[in-house]
Amino acid sequence: MTQDFHFSQTSQLPLLINPGCAGAFDGWERANLNQRNQWMGSNSKFTTTNFSIDGNLFKNLRKPSSHLGFGIQFFNDMGGDSKFGTRNGSLTLSGIIPMAAGHQISVGIQGGFGSKRGDISNLTFENQWNGTAFDPSISSGEVNTLNSFAYAEVASGIYYVYDGSKSSFSRNNESKIQLGFSGYHLNQPKLRYVQGSSDRIKRKYVFHGSIIKDILDSKWSIDAGFIEFIQGGHRETMFSTMFRYRLQEGTKQTGFYGEAHVGFGLNYRYKDALIPSFMIDMQSLKLMLSYDLTTSQLRRASGSNSLEISLTYTNLHNAIFKSRSHKKKSIKVKH
Repeated sequence: MTQDFHFSQTSQLPLLINPGCAGAFDGWERANLNQRNQWMGSNSKFTTTNFSIDGNLFKNLRKPSSHLGFGIQFFNDMGGDSKFGTRNGSLTLSGIIPMAAGHQISVGIQGGFGSKRGDISNLTFENQWNGTAFDPSISSGEVNTLNSFAYAEVASGIYYVYDGSKSSFSRNNESKIQLGFSGYHLNQPKLRYVQGSSDRIKRKYVFHGSIIKDILDSKWSIDAGFIEFIQGGHRETMFSTMFRYRLQEGTKQTGFYGEAHVGFGLNYRYKDALIPSFMIDMQSLKLMLSYDLTTSQLRRASGSNSLEISLTYTNLHNAIFKSRSHKKKSIKVKH
């Protein structure tokens, strides 16, 4: 109960991975919707939904300078017969500093409120077995003492990007590198499931990185990455690879965004699952599907596989929070 939920499409969850990612992307505003259905074939359903919006303030494409990023996020995680779940809402603010030759660094801080709840009255116990089946009419002797409670939490992170499209005139030999480190539950909120409990949510640390690289003289590119979660005694490591085929050329101003791609890939969650995925990116709109094939001992459980879908919209043209009107200068020609 002290470990966080997880997604497989970590690249589509900027604010859940690193507060420094807020506003640090090509474009003006971005909205993400993520849905994960875990253990699909089991009798108990586990679902996680996330929605986030982030953008930037005071950004200037013509003359890159320091600016701010912001983000709003909500998620709901619920599973099992006890309907045990977590809800959370948070606000994120980041400072973004462009550097020479396509380098950029950002630092973000995130604050929010969460709640946890559950109802063990829907569970069955060993002493309710009547010899043939579980009989809920038999008293289990258990008292439903699982409290619902709310808590505040704080997260922070640093995020670095190198975008080769900002410093190169070669269209078919570009690269983009992303690296980050973040910490969540930094204040270690208390878990008050029962009276007198002294347990706390463990701090979670995230290391992540990726590289997007054009394959020379072709319409193909490769997107490879890794991510490592450390929370208490729990570790989760995942490697990802996505091959992308360019359907439409973009511009030097928007880099990889503004193009159209279709892609397929494979993620590997260490000692747990193989995750084939499919992606279609039509400039502002990106859809990704993935399916977890459990490879660990959990595969023995019925319906242990999971389906995940994400939808991302990126405003590439006119910023909502910035006036885009410019007066055109007239040029007089003498005859």
